[in-house]
Amino acid sequence: MTKDVLVTIAGLQFEIDSEEPIEVITAGQYFYKNEKHYVLYDEIVDDMNGICKNKIKITNNLVEILKTGSSNVHMVFEVGKKNLTYYNTPFGNLLIGIDTTKITCKESEEAIELNIEYGLDVNYEHVSDCGISVKIASKKTATKVTM
Repeated sequence: MTKDVLVTIAGLQFEIDSEEPIEVITAGQYFYKNEKHYVLYDEIVDDMNGICKNKIKITNNLVEILKTGSSNVHMVFEVGKKNLTYYNTPFGNLLIGIDTTKITCKESEEAIELNIEYGLDVNYEHVSDCGISVKIASKKTATKVTM
């Protein structure tokens, strides 16, 4: 896969009151190093007039998503383990628990398709069962790639 990629992420934001699917499509950079996939991309945060820098690290049965900027969080998705972290927002901190039930990752020469299913707790209260879908595709073939 090339360094310049298009990243499509669906279902990542924590919108407790909203049932509408959330999808972000943005340009990013892809790297493969030490048997790990890395994806870097920026996200414009409308409500805060800021930018969040994001990094996704994919290894065997483990996915990490790090957000820094107007909000900060280090989410760890690992099947069979519940991971706790603080989600730091301009409005205060939330303790979130991530109980991952399934991770699937399909790789091809020009794309990666990642799906994560997990339970989400906020301040030790179960909020919902969630899913994240991430598609990473080379910019030059992004419109042609289907998995």
